[in-house]
Amino acid sequence: MTDLAARLSAIDSRIADAAHRAGRDPADITRIVVTKFHPASLVRELHALGVREAGENRQQELSAKQGELAELTDLRWHFIGQAQTNKAGAIRRSADAVHSVDRDRLADALHRAADDDQLLDVLVQINLTDDAGRGGVAPGDAETLAEHVLTLPSLRLRGVMAVAPLDEEPASAFARLRDVADRVRAVEPSATWISAGMTGDYAEAIAAGATHLRIGSAITGPRPDRG
Repeated sequence: MTDLAARLSAIDSRIADAAHRAGRDPADITRIVVTKFHPASLVRELHALGVREAGENRQQELSAKQGELAELTDLRWHFIGQAQTNKAGAIRRSADAVHSVDRDRLADALHRAADDDQLLDVLVQINLTDDAGRGGVAPGDAETLAEHVLTLPSLRLRGVMAVAPLDEEPASAFARLRDVADRVRAVEPSATWISAGMTGDYAEAIAAGATHLRIGSAITGPRPDRG
C-alpha cells in the first residue's frame, strides 16, 4: 500500500468510527479531498484509489486541474475558497459545486455565467466569527441569502458551509451551524448539505450533522514547497 493509500484508508476509518459514535451511517457522509497546491498527478492517483470528490480553494488551480483531468468524467470538483465575482464564470466552468456563496452579487454572477442547462450546486457560506471581514454571511442573514439563491434558476441550493473559528471549541461552533442549517432547510427542504469539518475537527462536525467533510493534508500529505 502506498503512503497516499494508507493515509486515505486511515482517514476513512476514522470518519466511519466518528459516524458510528454519533449514531450515523458513514455512507451518508461525503469525504472531499482538498488538493490545494498539489499537482494534478496527485488527483489522478487519488482517483485511482476511488476518490470521486475533490476540492480546491483557488480558481486558477481549480481550472487548471479540471482541464488537465477532464477525461475523469466521474470526478466531482468542489470550489471551497473565497470567490471573486469577476472569476464566477471560470469557477462555474470548472466546478460542480460551490461551497462559498456569501453574497447576492456572487450568486448573481454565478447564475449569469450559466451557458447551458446544467444546474450548479451551491451552498451558503456562514461566518461563525465576529469578524465581518471573514468569508461568509452572518448567521442571521442566511435565510435571506438562501431565498435570493432560490430566485436564480441555474443554481441549486444544497445547504450551508462554514469553517470553525480558531478561538471556539469546534463542537460549539458546529452546533450553531446546525441551527442555521435547520433554518435554511425550512426555506428549502431539499437543502440538506452541511459542509463542515476539516482535518482537525471532522469528528465534531460529524457529531453535529455534517454531510460533507473537507480533508486536505491528512490525506494528501504536506503541501509542496511553492518556492
